[in-house]
Amino acid sequence: MVVVSAGYDLPVRDADGILGGRIALLLLTIAVFFAIDVVPRAGRRCEWERGRLRGAIAAVTRERWTGRRVGIVLLAIVAFYMTYFAYRNLKSFIPLITPQDLDGSLLRLERDSLGGTDPAEIVQSVLGTGVSAHVLSSAYLLFLAFVPISLGASLIASINPLPGLWWTLALGVNWTLGIASYYLVPSMGPAFVAPELFAGLPETGVSRLQDALLVERAEVLANPTATNAVQSIAGFASLHASIVFSAVVIAHLLHLARWLRIVLWTYLVLTLLATVYFGWHYVLDDVAGFAIGGLAVWISALLTGNRAALRRRRTT
Repeated sequence: MVVVSAGYDLPVRDADGILGGRIALLLLTIAVFFAIDVVPRAGRRCEWERGRLRGAIAAVTRERWTGRRVGIVLLAIVAFYMTYFAYRNLKSFIPLITPQDLDGSLLRLERDSLGGTDPAEIVQSVLGTGVSAHVLSSAYLLFLAFVPISLGASLIASINPLPGLWWTLALGVNWTLGIASYYLVPSMGPAFVAPELFAGLPETGVSRLQDALLVERAEVLANPTATNAVQSIAGFASLHASIVFSAVVIAHLLHLARWLRIVLWTYLVLTLLATVYFGWHYVLDDVAGFAIGGLAVWISALLTGNRAALRRRRTT
């Protein structure tokens, strides 16, 4: 980010509040899971006697939250947000460095593969354009909260730091490989180059977000040195698909609760449908997302020592 910013004389921005609202959500999540981790144990220890509860909470906190564990959690948070901050800025730089002109080829490839029909038209015709639109919109937008909440939960849920570090690094690898794919295959996505395919959809949170992204993109292109807007449109590959797929794979490898794995699989299916339904991505973008997500899981497992941790199962 620093090299590209200096080389092209582009400003580094935090216009979408990475260092503000999003980190506040993460810290709130950590506080909630910290309470879940400590308070019930303290309550059982003092048999929920109010006069002894405060002392029990302090004792459990000292036992479970050593300086080492606190340091690991803080380091993971800083590392994640440094990576994401760089990713967001590099994504914003894309149209100022290279034309995002491969949409025509991707559209033709999909249409030729389906005999002249667009995947979005098929999904819309099968699911309809009523309640389904709002359900899929909610599922897609949930991603904005899914990342910080899952990050906070993973760092708190186990006294063993390895699973949380695995997920934290997997997110960082996803961002890194994802931004590389944006530059290697510069595209915008069907909704932004063929809006007629999505004209029959009702207004949803997704449609409002897409309109807002187009406005921000125009502002950045009109004034590349402005510091109050970021460009957020990039098609290949789908990081929604890659990150949720990484979550599903790690959940299975760690043998997490069956209900949680079912929820994650359901969320993955809804996310994939939403990417095509609303034209965020081509089907090929989702396929590439799966490849990135799987590679991110493997790389991060090697770098955080989780191959050995998998053999030992979880330590709780």
